Amino acid sequence: MPQARTIGAVVRGVDLSRPLTDELREELNRALLEWKVLFFRGQHLTSAAQRDFARNWGELETNPLLATGDDAEVARFDKAAGSVPSFENVWHTDVTFRPRPAMGAVLQLREVPPFGGDTMWADMAAAYDNLPEDVRARIDGARAVHDFLPGFARFYPAERLAPYQEQFPPVEHPVVRRHPETGRRMLFVNTSFTTRIVGMGREESDRLLRLLFQQAHVPEFQVRFRWEQGDVAFWDNRATQHYAVNDYAPHRRVAERVAIAGDRPF
Repeated sequence: MPQARTIGAVVRGVDLSRPLTDELREELNRALLEWKVLFFRGQHLTSAAQRDFARNWGELETNPLLATGDDAEVARFDKAAGSVPSFENVWHTDVTFRPRPAMGAVLQLREVPPFGGDTMWADMAAAYDNLPEDVRARIDGARAVHDFLPGFARFYPAERLAPYQEQFPPVEHPVVRRHPETGRRMLFVNTSFTTRIVGMGREESDRLLRLLFQQAHVPEFQVRFRWEQGDVAFWDNRATQHYAVNDYAPHRRVAERVAIAGDRPF
């Protein structure tokens, strides 16, 4: 069932704890390519089952900067009252600071606050399509630098991040990438990790990036999901940005995520 005009659909009648047949896997992949994020209500998966479902789309990746749950391949986001800031309140695409950013992710809510705690996703193909023609002409073929430091400096002191600078040096990606399965053009810059456009002066680059970053904020390109305990979201990280809304203090919110390794953007 679609949840917005171009992005987000609820899938019913699928038990993600059971192995997928080839036919069901292909059906879900077609739905993912069309709607970019799929929602499955009331799954209540174990960490192993969540991990096994994600593996239907490829090898998994881990991030040493994130806490883990019961499994080393499951990242855990445990936000309680009074805890340190976490990865919320910012539009971003996961790990674009890697040469091969994640293809997608599977997120499950283990504990849901009594109010708030929604997640929003933005359709970056629609965002590109609706840019003025002269802006599209400026960015087609352009490349941008992505760096893990700006995104993680919000949460960790410099001494914690320093050991990872050699592991995650800045990388370049196209400002507009083509989807490897659909061929659609998509904006591929985000506030957390994109620092500058290659070949532009700082002022011009900053001005253009501000315009591009704002496209994720357009409500017509978004879907917003209200979680219930045990719900699962599966999104195409190549085609979307997402934003976890931190509006539930003083309550607790616990989520677990499995990331699927991706390809080199082109």
